Amino acid sequence: MTSYIARRFLITIPTILGVITLAFLMIRLAPGDPAELMMGDYVGISAEVLEDLRRKLGVDRPVHEQYVLYLTSVLTGDFGKSFRNNQPVLEEIASQLPFTFQLAVAGVVFAILLGVPAGVISALWRNSWIDYIATSVAMIWVSSPSFWFAILLIYVFAFMLGWFPIFGAGTPGDWRSLGIHLVLPAIAVGARSAALITRITRSAMLDVLNQDYVRTARAKGVSEGGVVNKHAFRNAAIPIMTVVGLDIAYLLSGTVIIETVFSRPGLGKLVIDAIFARDFPSVQGGIVVFALIVLMVNLLVDVSYAVIDPRIRYT
Repeated sequence: MTSYIARRFLITIPTILGVITLAFLMIRLAPGDPAELMMGDYVGISAEVLEDLRRKLGVDRPVHEQYVLYLTSVLTGDFGKSFRNNQPVLEEIASQLPFTFQLAVAGVVFAILLGVPAGVISALWRNSWIDYIATSVAMIWVSSPSFWFAILLIYVFAFMLGWFPIFGAGTPGDWRSLGIHLVLPAIAVGARSAALITRITRSAMLDVLNQDYVRTARAKGVSEGGVVNKHAFRNAAIPIMTVVGLDIAYLLSGTVIIETVFSRPGLGKLVIDAIFARDFPSVQGGIVVFALIVLMVNLLVDVSYAVIDPRIRYT
């Protein structure tokens, strides 16, 4: 197991370097001058002032020099300082990351608690009206853009019914306020994942329920609950775990849109604001942190296979 984790970690190093390179190139290939954007509110700024600001920001150098300097600083744990407020990027990310984790974890919990039971019930009641409703709702949710679904939730449950607040993340330290502000964003970000988990769980359960060992268990008099829990679901859990792990990437990227729609603080909103401000260090730092989180989650999912299915061994 240890050697497997070490190999996986070594494999991720080229991926991390690729993410750093792509983040660096994408933000610099986009049109716009960060110096002009920072001085946008001022009239009559001379070319000398702009050039001096570019030199202080480090964007006056050739791109390859900027890349070498940035790569060296990132590998030493320094993501630079924000162009907007001159604060260290890691401090900005650290202050916003808990809000993104709250939303992502709440979205995952919602997706699993809704998607897994719905998929199991659909498989057990195949071709029934329950199955048709579950699969139809799943298809609608998979096909719906997250921002559209978020706006619909705001209009119905916040604006018309007034059950939930429209914007913000709640009052720090007030768990009730934090929780009630989290409900709609969590549903919006987790709806697509819940639908996908429902479909995958249904397919995996249908495949397992047709296996010989399930029929043997029923023939021996094992209760239906025992057949489903001990024999069917545990063997169907591998593809479900794979989908959940891979969908973490979607949930993290989905928080970028959802945080913007609900005006929630978070890493996604930080990146969006930094993109519009052409804040190179903040954008690059946010993308790299997103990538690192996704890589770590994928590694944890791979390792969890052996826990779910003891027949799996890592060499």
